Amino acid sequence: MGMKDLELNEILRKLPAVHELVEVIPGEGGTPATILMACRNVLENERAGVLEGKEPETSEKLQEKVLIELDRITCSSMKNVINATGIILHTALGRACLPGSAVEAVSRIAQGYSVLQWDCETGRRGHRDIHTERLICELAGSEAATIANNNAGATLLVLTALASGREVIVSRGQLVEIGGSFRIPDVMKQSGAIMHEVGCTNRTHLRDYRSAINENTAIILRVHPSNYRIRGFTGEVPLEQLVELGGEFGIPVVDDLGAGSYIDLSNFGLPSEPTVQSSIEAGAAVVTSSGDKLIGGPQAGIITGRKEYIQKIRKHPLARALRVGKLTIAALEASLMLFRENIEYIVDNHPLYRMFAADVDELRSMADEFLTLLTLPGSCSASIQETDSYVGSGSLPDHAIPSVGVGLDTPDNEVLARKLRLSNPAVASRIEDGLIKLDMRTLQPGEMDMLASLVNSALQELWA
Repeated sequence: MGMKDLELNEILRKLPAVHELVEVIPGEGGTPATILMACRNVLENERAGVLEGKEPETSEKLQEKVLIELDRITCSSMKNVINATGIILHTALGRACLPGSAVEAVSRIAQGYSVLQWDCETGRRGHRDIHTERLICELAGSEAATIANNNAGATLLVLTALASGREVIVSRGQLVEIGGSFRIPDVMKQSGAIMHEVGCTNRTHLRDYRSAINENTAIILRVHPSNYRIRGFTGEVPLEQLVELGGEFGIPVVDDLGAGSYIDLSNFGLPSEPTVQSSIEAGAAVVTSSGDKLIGGPQAGIITGRKEYIQKIRKHPLARALRVGKLTIAALEASLMLFRENIEYIVDNHPLYRMFAADVDELRSMADEFLTLLTLPGSCSASIQETDSYVGSGSLPDHAIPSVGVGLDTPDNEVLARKLRLSNPAVASRIEDGLIKLDMRTLQPGEMDMLASLVNSALQELWA
């Protein structure tokens, strides 16, 4: 062993043992297991550094590094985000902000046991659908309802339960692909159903459906083209006519609404989207929709319609694999309850509809206030900007909602945007027209001061 190796061994021996470092770390900083993990990680890095020729750290410095490492390994990766993008239902940011009543319901149910599948009267096992079924049927005017983990799961479950091994008639213009490469043909194949395409991409006629019906037809499927529009020389068959055709041959019509609303969006100056109620009224046997889009609740897929079909869907083995837990049910029940109320009450108590209802003057006042909170280095400037918000998550994809934001002009917008993304809470913004734009529409109550503080801190650190 050479002199250099002897010196390295001597330096390494002087480093504290793991248990010695653990003893000097404050216990309130973490759990025993995480403190031990942090000490091991720091000492491993320190030994590697010494072997590379670096000077060993002092005992005090090692303790500081342990506390930093402890913070890293105990900090949840699920950080909060201030959404300044103007995209109201931002899929990457978790879509809908839950109403306060839903947040309270989740917190209450999460803290203990619940009557998820327990019949208090008989003391026997019940069914978890009872908590949401009555509300869905009341709001939609339907006979029965069940819940899946999301609308993709709902569509898969319906097709599997009602059409596996048999044909499903669907218009070519409705063979959509939505986020995450979710494609109707792929779901159809996975369900075991046989897809029978009819019509053309831009036009499908009732006669196309009629000529496709045969003894192996199980379902006529209508798919709402959530995230795209075909314009110009187009045509599709109204749901009422599909239902009439299905009734003639004893074939149920399934309406996959995607977003699925219980409120006419024209109340907010938005284009009307098909509501669950209108599909049920038109005679659809089964309607599927999302819980976390225009309902503004938790991620879920709502399946509602005639009792005979819902019972068959509910009893299928796949239903158990796609079912939701108590927290989703608690949040969905509370979210649905709001739709019993009038529009004004919903706007006051539901974040989604509050954002829909915010007018340009209100948003401009917010932007004015935000500007007064900024401390700008000489190389940076800020201004009020007319901008556009969007619903997001495939809802009303081509409809821009006039909005107001603040535009930041900096030496390097990409650097600032990254700095804001890495803050805590993280900040999501848009880079547009040579500016970082912060849309006021998607800020939640109480977030403005925090956003200004994070922007000021980032600007000072980068360019002061």
